[in-house]
Amino acid sequence: MGNQESALNDSHSYHYHHSPERVSYQIDSNPQYQPTTYAESSVDSNYPAQETSYAGGSDRANYQRNQQASYIADNFKSLDEVVTALREAGLESSNLILGIDFTKSNEWTGKSSFNRKSLHSVGHTANPYEQAISIIGRTLSPFDEDNLIPCFGFGDATTHDQHVFSFYPDHRPCNGFEEALTRYKEIVPYLQLSGPTSFAPIVNAAVDIVEANNGQYHVLVIIADGQVDTLPGSLSPQEQATVNSIVAASEYPLSIILVGVGDGPWDKMKRFDDNIPQRAFDNFQLRYLWL
Repeated sequence: MGNQESALNDSHSYHYHHSPERVSYQIDSNPQYQPTTYAESSVDSNYPAQETSYAGGSDRANYQRNQQASYIADNFKSLDEVVTALREAGLESSNLILGIDFTKSNEWTGKSSFNRKSLHSVGHTANPYEQAISIIGRTLSPFDEDNLIPCFGFGDATTHDQHVFSFYPDHRPCNGFEEALTRYKEIVPYLQLSGPTSFAPIVNAAVDIVEANNGQYHVLVIIADGQVDTLPGSLSPQEQATVNSIVAASEYPLSIILVGVGDGPWDKMKRFDDNIPQRAFDNFQLRYLWL
């Protein structure tokens, strides 16, 4: 995770700003199709049902704190408590967004917890990401209003710490977590893990979705293997970008849940959001899954 990961040779150059041209993995829905390239393309403005365009031109002031009725509480201990907190906050429904970490550290952070295999290894036994997607689906999908889940990956050899890619080349959402799990298993064999790690691109993409949906409340669930942390007062560029994005996202009706998988350690990450500068609300939470 972080600076320990290989940035590898970036054969594709993309200019990052708040609403970059998103990177889409060009893979046919037929899992037998083996793509060899990525292509840069703007996200389809006709995002089914949720009308998500990722357009960055809308006025952020329209989604400031006065648009937000209430938020989930801090320090929950389980995903079930997340749902309870959402309902106690007066939110009977929401929309979910899923982000998956494809950074290179996934190759070794399963040394103890996944029999020395990559956390993204697909075989007869469900890997930690498959298990996490299933658990999240069982727990949170009843709370999702339309069961349409925008699914993204980040940190692979093309997106690095700058972009995200949609699970589908036409940028459509997955119809529930069962489809998200199926699609994950289809695309993961063709991805090259890389890095460095930054959660900024996926947080920014989620903010764009909130903007495109007129400030409707969303929950971004990030499944990741490692930590965005350094010694106090010392942040890498990727960590600083993550902090900046989380702070900016607190002005929107968006809660961010980081679900940790793999060996960790997670002790420093548990204190990460408490050390983020003042925000409109505590919008970042960590939950480690003991699988």
